[in-house]
Amino acid sequence: MEQQEQAGDEVRRRVEESFARQGLMRHLGARLTHVGVGRVHIALDARPEVTQQHGYIHAGATSAIADTAGGYAALSVFPAGSEVLTVEYKLNLLAPAAGERIEAVGTVLRAGRTLTVCRVDVFAVQGGERKLVAAGQQTLIQLAGEA
Repeated sequence: MEQQEQAGDEVRRRVEESFARQGLMRHLGARLTHVGVGRVHIALDARPEVTQQHGYIHAGATSAIADTAGGYAALSVFPAGSEVLTVEYKLNLLAPAAGERIEAVGTVLRAGRTLTVCRVDVFAVQGGERKLVAAGQQTLIQLAGEA
């Protein structure tokens, strides 16, 4: 998978500080693995606490990191002092999320003055192999001022 341009220090700091305030991401054990310009990756290790009854990573955890990756991809292209909220998203679960971890990739498709559209993909990773397990699209709104 291609890596896009790394975000500058100020953007990376804003994304990392905001991510650190996310109680759900902390609770799940998710972590930022890449902050680029219009592209963010979030990883979640497979553990019993994030699985469903068949042992796969739960769709709720999968969708939570997908939503968050898209949100931070959008935030990475917003002006300083802006915040982001999800307006809507749709995620298709394509295969069971089985592996050592999953990684969500949020990518900005179009950044507007108010609304931004992102693609979100989630991959299961096992032994260095990646498999697409979820794909979706998200619309986000840019808010002025710090929340």
